[in-house]
Amino acid sequence: MAAISRWLRFVRAFRQRLLDLLAGLLGGALATHGAGAAQLPEDRADALLHVYDGGGVRAWGPALLVRKSLADKVSLTGSYYADIVSNASIDVVTTASPFKETRNEYSVGADYAYRDSLMSLSLATSREPDYTANTVNFDVAQDVFGGMATVALGFTRAADTVKRHNDPTFNERATHWRYRLGATQILTPRWLASVNTEIVADDGYLGSPYRAARVFGAAVPERLPTTRTSRAVQFRVVGDLGKRDAMRAEYRYFWDTWNVRAHTAELGYSRYLGADLLADGYLRFNSQRRALFYSDNFTTETTYITRNRQLGTFTSIGVGFKASYTAKKQPGRYEIKFNTAYELLHFKYSDFTDLRTGSPYSFNANVLEVFVTANF
Repeated sequence: MAAISRWLRFVRAFRQRLLDLLAGLLGGALATHGAGAAQLPEDRADALLHVYDGGGVRAWGPALLVRKSLADKVSLTGSYYADIVSNASIDVVTTASPFKETRNEYSVGADYAYRDSLMSLSLATSREPDYTANTVNFDVAQDVFGGMATVALGFTRAADTVKRHNDPTFNERATHWRYRLGATQILTPRWLASVNTEIVADDGYLGSPYRAARVFGAAVPERLPTTRTSRAVQFRVVGDLGKRDAMRAEYRYFWDTWNVRAHTAELGYSRYLGADLLADGYLRFNSQRRALFYSDNFTTETTYITRNRQLGTFTSIGVGFKASYTAKKQPGRYEIKFNTAYELLHFKYSDFTDLRTGSPYSFNANVLEVFVTANF
C-alpha cells in the first residue's frame, strides 16, 4: 500500500520536473542558464487529480500545492496529497479480503537562494489507518564554472510506524536514510547531461504484516531482514532539436544488499504544437532480478522468506503521453496552464504464480493525472 502511494508521488514529482526542464529548454533557457545567481522557483499554485488503476488496485485523490516567495530570497511551499485506495490485488485476493482506506499527506517546505546556491528544506507527514510516515528532506544545489554546471547534494530521513488492522498489539517501526549526489553539465547551448546517484539505508520492519510466503504450498508469514542498503545511479541526456522539439534519453541501474538488480531505460520526445501546447511522449523499459530469499513456493524453510512479487523477477513496459496547454498568459504577471498525463504500464512476472490460474502473473495498469497550474 505505502509502496504504491510512494510510487505515485514519484511519478507526479518526476513529471513536473521534466515538463519544467523541457519547457525551459525549448524556450532557449539553456543559452542563458549561467547569466545570473541561483533562482528561486516561481510563485505558483497547483490543483491535481490523480488516478491509478491496475492489478486489482485503484488509487485516486486530489493534490494541492501553493508556493510563494518572500523578498526574492526565500520561497515557502505547502501541499496536501490524498490517496483513496481500493485494494483487491493478487496478494490480497489470495490471502485476505479486499479493503478500502485513505491516506493523507501534508508537507511544508522552504527554499533559500544565496548567490549561486539554492538550499531546500521540507517536512512531510502521511497518515493511513495502519501506516504513519514522517519525513525530513534537505538539499543544496550549487552552480559552478560560471553557471555551466550544477552540483546537488541531498539528505532524507524518514521514520515509519507500521500497524495491523484489528490487532492493537502489533506495532513496528522502520527508519530510512537517503543520500543524494548529482551533477548537471551544459554540453552546448542546446544539450545538457546529468548523472545522479542515491544511497538508501533502511532499518527496522521492512515487510508487510498482511503478506504470506509459501513453503511446500502452505502459507506462512513472510520474514525479511531488518536492514537493507540500496544504491542507484542514473544518466540522462536532454537536447533541444531546434525546430520547437526536444528529446531525452536516460538509463538507471539499481542494486542492493538483498541481491536485487534492476535496469531502467527511457526514451522521450517533446514538441510544441503551436505557441501554447507542449506535447510529450515516452517509452520506458524496466527489468528486475529477484532477491536472494524470494521464491514463489519454497521447498525448504530458511531464516528469511518472502513471496512479495516486488522482490521477484519481472519486466515492465510503460508508454506515456503528456500535454501542457497555456490557457492565459500575461508576461511578468501570471500564467495559467492546463496539464494532463497518461501512462499505460504492462508488468510480466517470471517467478510469481497467479494461484487462481496456475500461470505466471501479469497485469496492465493505467495512470492518469489532470491538473491546473497558475504562476503568479
